[in-house]
Amino acid sequence: MRITVSSDMDEPVARLLVEELVRRGHDVRAFGALEPGADPRWAVCSQAAAREVAAGAADQAVVCCWTGTGASIAANKVPGVRAALCTDAYTADGARRWNDANVLALSLRLTSPPVLKEILDAWFTAVPSQDAEDLGNVAHIGRLDADRGTA
Repeated sequence: MRITVSSDMDEPVARLLVEELVRRGHDVRAFGALEPGADPRWAVCSQAAAREVAAGAADQAVVCCWTGTGASIAANKVPGVRAALCTDAYTADGARRWNDANVLALSLRLTSPPVLKEILDAWFTAVPSQDAEDLGNVAHIGRLDADRGTA
């Protein structure tokens, strides 16, 4: 799977994230502080990683900042992106299962190495729901993206 990763800081957990994704066999492209010379601002690098998903150049993205909140907000501004801030495996599973989230947002402050691995396990094993209500909600989010700027 092609995954873009962004972080506004070159923190050990961000480096571990990239290492873990590569170890799991993913093709990883880094943005922000993880890419020498790139703009590390969370709004900029999170948007860049999310745009790759929206454009089809990446299958998913993981965006990081100190709390994860700013990274998730910036990523969600990209039409077609459904970013979810996850601090545990249960939330990651639900984000993929019920929301068909395509961008995982993580907190550099709260995510320890063991929790990171648990979140990634849940994220990559969850299958998006085929329940009519869940599909309808995801479709509604898509329509909100299409309506952006026309209201």
